[in-house]
Amino acid sequence: MIRIVFVLLALIIFPKSFSQDFDVDYCKVDIYIHKDGYFDVVENYDLRFKIPKHGIYRNIQTNYKLLTSEGEQETRRIKISDIEVPGYKFEAPFSFEQKLSDNLQIKIGDANVTLVGPQHYEIKYRVTNAFLHEDNRIVFYWNIKPDGWWAVFKKIDFTIHLPEGISLGNEDIFVYSGNTGTEQISTEIGVSNENGVITARSFPNFVSYAGQSVTVLVNLPPNSVKEIKPLWPFWTQHGWLLVIGALLTGFYLVWRRFGKDDRVIAASSYYPPQQMDPAMAGYLINDREDTSDLISLIPYWGSKGIITMQEIPKKNWFSKSDTKLTRINALPENAPLYEQKIFKGLFGSTNSASKKEVLVSSLKDSFYTTMTSAKTILKKEAQQYYEPKSEKVKKISLAALILWPILLVPPVLFMWGVFAAVMVVVTCVFLLFMNNFMAKKNAKGNKVLSELKGFKRFIKVSEQGKLKMLLQDDPAYFETTMGYALAFNMFDKWAAKFDALNVQPPEWYSSTSYSSMNMNNFSQSFSSSMSSARSTMVSSPSSSSSGGGGSSGGGFGGGGGGSW
Repeated sequence: MIRIVFVLLALIIFPKSFSQDFDVDYCKVDIYIHKDGYFDVVENYDLRFKIPKHGIYRNIQTNYKLLTSEGEQETRRIKISDIEVPGYKFEAPFSFEQKLSDNLQIKIGDANVTLVGPQHYEIKYRVTNAFLHEDNRIVFYWNIKPDGWWAVFKKIDFTIHLPEGISLGNEDIFVYSGNTGTEQISTEIGVSNENGVITARSFPNFVSYAGQSVTVLVNLPPNSVKEIKPLWPFWTQHGWLLVIGALLTGFYLVWRRFGKDDRVIAASSYYPPQQMDPAMAGYLINDREDTSDLISLIPYWGSKGIITMQEIPKKNWFSKSDTKLTRINALPENAPLYEQKIFKGLFGSTNSASKKEVLVSSLKDSFYTTMTSAKTILKKEAQQYYEPKSEKVKKISLAALILWPILLVPPVLFMWGVFAAVMVVVTCVFLLFMNNFMAKKNAKGNKVLSELKGFKRFIKVSEQGKLKMLLQDDPAYFETTMGYALAFNMFDKWAAKFDALNVQPPEWYSSTSYSSMNMNNFSQSFSSSMSSARSTMVSSPSSSSSGGGGSSGGGFGGGGGGSW
């Protein structure tokens, strides 16, 4: 333990002494600048492994945040290509892989071979998009030795070969060395400039440690190097937004043609459509088979004298209240299949008139399969109100939205990176959700929808005067409409309108929690019972899971290297 603490303190106090068990005795870098907007780099390293090593690795930073002359921030990604390491095995990422990272690593050596003592490595590569084009100059700004090298460099020489016909003065050449961020011109490296070749040599006793850099900045004359510009910059940087826009636009046009209902005017209606139960009404109002649609059948059956419902209060502080459903009559033979499915799931038979009771709590983690099947049947029987072609287009859109990410993500990832690819996937997931609304009603469906919208609006805005008139004509008006309000998720608002009208709660519902049952007590008790029934009937067993203006280190070519 004491030894570990000593080593850590030594690294803090003497950081310059840290290396990866090798020294670079001599580093020679040759750079060839081409008029076409790129430059070739040849790096030579004479080094000594102090202990057996497989080889070295060279890291090159490829993504930079730059500040333009206008004071705006620019993201610049340079490209490294044509990588060669003569005489050695090496691994380097392809162009596609470079898009996924901010750094490139060239790993040199053989995992089955170890080396020790003096070694020589030559690394060649081409750099594109690493010139800074300004109004009055073109800046070549490159780290000859980046600060990320985990080794001591004892000698560094480099040459820069300018494009043919280009000559510079010494005032256009700047070399920095030392700790990263140093802005003083280096006094450790001598520079000469002759016949279009810049030559730099480190003086005797030169040493560059980990965390220190050698950087060159050269001001080239305007138009001496071609600026590689994309034909359409927006596409190069933000083209993925157009891909997403195309997906959204295409989906909208398809939905508008095959999924959007014709404009329907809500007809004034005080009753739901005849011969339509609340489950189907709830489906048609929002084109979805919700749990509340099928749960609304319970008060619907109660109003028809088929079942009774009783709230059973909790027995102690730690128990929960329950609900008992009792069958007192058989379900009509012509009842829709989804009604029969739910009724049979509760009571076992649809046509028996014998009395049978069921506790809602007994349905926990078992009734969900019945609910799922009933939803499927409800959706199928609702198709009589929809255009047949709409359902076909919905299935085609579903398949397309599953296929599009598979086809789009690789090229988007390659051209614009991880964030763009993630956004394309998110867009497709969003459209998969919206595809549920690809349902266009036919003439029959539009007629029914007009009545449903009118009735739903009446539930929302009706006044007591009109409700009094309806109750005079039909004392059971509330009882026969409450199931539809439940399917529309408006039961509490609907029940509250009848609280001041001295309406008696339905006789088929009872609760021992209250000494007398008025409309207010009924509303609270019934809402609580239905909320509990809704969550219980869809609950499923849980499954287990596990779990020049420059500085040292300031240019392109950031990164470093080490041994392995």
